[in-house]
Amino acid sequence: MTSHVTFKQGVKECIPTLLGYVGIGLSFGIVAASQHFSIIEILLLCLLVYAGAAQFIICALVATGTPISAIVLTTLIVNSRFFLLSMTLAPNYKDYGIWNRLGLSSILTDETFGVAITPHLKGEKINDRWLHGLNLTAYTFWALASIVGALLGKYISNPDMLGLDFAITAMFIFLTMAQFESITSSKLRIYIVLIVFVIVMMLSLSWFMPSYVAILIASMLAATLGVVMDK
Repeated sequence: MTSHVTFKQGVKECIPTLLGYVGIGLSFGIVAASQHFSIIEILLLCLLVYAGAAQFIICALVATGTPISAIVLTTLIVNSRFFLLSMTLAPNYKDYGIWNRLGLSSILTDETFGVAITPHLKGEKINDRWLHGLNLTAYTFWALASIVGALLGKYISNPDMLGLDFAITAMFIFLTMAQFESITSSKLRIYIVLIVFVIVMMLSLSWFMPSYVAILIASMLAATLGVVMDK
């Protein structure tokens, strides 16, 4: 059985996701700089908020003069999915100390979760050193890409022309396909049910609430259903 137990292995397995961080990080840096955020403010957003969608939302809300309380609440709602992501991986780290577990969970992202969930579902051994290597590589690269985007923003006025807007989509396609390797028929049935469920819920909820809220709620409900079905 394959094991993922060293910091170096975590760094290596993070590399395929870095293209997505480049595209979105550059885009965020450009957007934030255009909203007159300083380099220090952009760096602090990357290090303290560390969530692409939330950081873009913060820039938009600040630009419209939204009260700080509304910005904090919106960021909390958007990032609430990380509770579910962390709980999914938690059984692998239940024997570690509280500070170690806080460090592991506080910089977990959609992308690093996408990498970590594959060995988790396969029952392969993963430990704290491996996840630290995975998380810290992504964390560092995200901040660097955003700073470069802010510095070069005046030279890259339209990042979409370079295809950077598709980088995050391509990365998630790769992470999704990786989870289907050696999948059992029972797991495949669960995945199909969850895919249909999240699409139906998202479309239904979109009739009477903003689409971004519908997507968030549908994803959380699908994740909860997935945990129940997997048991």
